[in-house]
Amino acid sequence: MTPSTPAPRHRLRSILGGSAGNLVEWYDWYAYAVLASYLAPHFFPDNAAKDLNAWAVFAVGFFMRPIGGWLMGVYGDRRGRKAGLTLSVTLMCVGSLMIALTPGYAEIGWLATASLIAARLLQGLSLGGEYGASATYLSEMAGKRHRGFFSSFQYVTLISGQLVALVVLLALQSALPEAELKEWGWRIPFAVGGVLALLVFWLRRRLAETESYEKRDTAQKSSFTALFLQHPREAAVVMLLTAGGTLAFYAYTIYPIAFLKKTAGFSDAAATQVNAAALFVFMAIQPLAGALSDRIGRKPLMVAFGVLGVLLTYPIFVALEGVRDGLTAFALMTGALVIVTGYTSINAVVKAELFPAHIRTLGVALPYALANAIFGGTAPYAALWFKDAGWERGFYWYVTIMVGISLATYLGMRDTAKHSRILED
Repeated sequence: MTPSTPAPRHRLRSILGGSAGNLVEWYDWYAYAVLASYLAPHFFPDNAAKDLNAWAVFAVGFFMRPIGGWLMGVYGDRRGRKAGLTLSVTLMCVGSLMIALTPGYAEIGWLATASLIAARLLQGLSLGGEYGASATYLSEMAGKRHRGFFSSFQYVTLISGQLVALVVLLALQSALPEAELKEWGWRIPFAVGGVLALLVFWLRRRLAETESYEKRDTAQKSSFTALFLQHPREAAVVMLLTAGGTLAFYAYTIYPIAFLKKTAGFSDAAATQVNAAALFVFMAIQPLAGALSDRIGRKPLMVAFGVLGVLLTYPIFVALEGVRDGLTAFALMTGALVIVTGYTSINAVVKAELFPAHIRTLGVALPYALANAIFGGTAPYAALWFKDAGWERGFYWYVTIMVGISLATYLGMRDTAKHSRILED
């Protein structure tokens, strides 16, 4: 048995190995989101706008993701999926250690802010490549009968990274006095993330390469021009199906922490606990939905997300405004996350199934990263902007409209489970 056609046991090991690395990458990325309110006073001089500035930097990182998707997508198509995965985790490691070790604004002035921005730009570059490389690797490594199930582990590990970041914050909130956590304890998760990324670097060096990559058409090259001239429809489909899905994902996962604190009046610890519990359920149902897509197709799940997202996003957020107990908040957040599972569980494999092997990593990464930068990364900032403008519910309508646009895309596209380019490999 050659490395390009791994036995089921080796195939499973490669899938699990790739997934574990994805978890650490997303932990490093989301550590910033859950600790934004703690690090903001250390990097920005204006106390009145420090939270808004912190979320602006969060959005800035997303705008490097298209560049990462482009450069590292081409790299993964030409040098291999494994090579792309290894490079992405290296960049993420550097970014995390920069945040952990950079002195604050009080010590070095504007250099602290510049260093934070540079670190997030590096992490954005990394994650822009990580999504395409891991989505392509998991989709290609999985067998035909279980491709939806195994590719869903990309979001299992993505959510796990977010969940681990929340659990680490909860542990720090329990172990350290609030003053120490705000002073220096917030740096610990970034240091941990940097060390874990080094371990993942070693792990990814040992992964098997995919058969699809080794059998690709080497006469055709992956490039920005080739993507948009030869596959314009597929690139547009990826952007449109991503727009509403990624906005809903960040609206339902990242923003609720700030929402429960600023609008519903929850404490920091209570908001974190509710979000962590809902994310755990969200994580657990991803493989179930992925397996369901192997039986009934990808399209029905995406359409279900679109219809329910259009109908229920506004009512769920309005209900969250008046919630005062953790159990009700958990139920509402979990309901929203069950809805978005129709997108998250299968979006990676849907995108991979649209492109031929020689340009698949770039085709998955770049259009996704563009849509994610425009709609996903700006979600918390947009929500706070609507709130500061005195029309918080405008954000609910914004999410609803974008989900509706993606729904129109789902209805108009073919079911990729039945028309998969991976099968042609």
